[in-house]
Amino acid sequence: MTQLHALRLRLLVQQESSRIIHEQVEELDLSVVQARSLCWLALLAEAHEEQASDAEQRGNMEQAMGWFADAMRLRDVIQLVSSIEIPLPEEIPLPHHSEHEHFGEDMPHLK
Repeated sequence: MTQLHALRLRLLVQQESSRIIHEQVEELDLSVVQARSLCWLALLAEAHEEQASDAEQRGNMEQAMGWFADAMRLRDVIQLVSSIEIPLPEEIPLPHHSEHEHFGEDMPHLK
């Protein structure tokens, strides 16, 4: 069953990679990708925690510890992905001078 899962996951990753490559790369907003990834990772972590709780209630401590360990690894990944600083898109103009340097010049009543 584990080999089947690994094969299925590999196929899904290849399909998703292909879909991303065929989209306009310029339209890809990495901050949105980061946010979506965090949402999915949180859902996976919750599901693993629920599985751990269910296994514990059934008295299967070994399985519960496995699910719990996976949930903790997912939480670590969430922290890692959260810590990645995505640069601002290049089309956002950043001021090259102090905002207060020319304050009021474009507003005659403030001169």
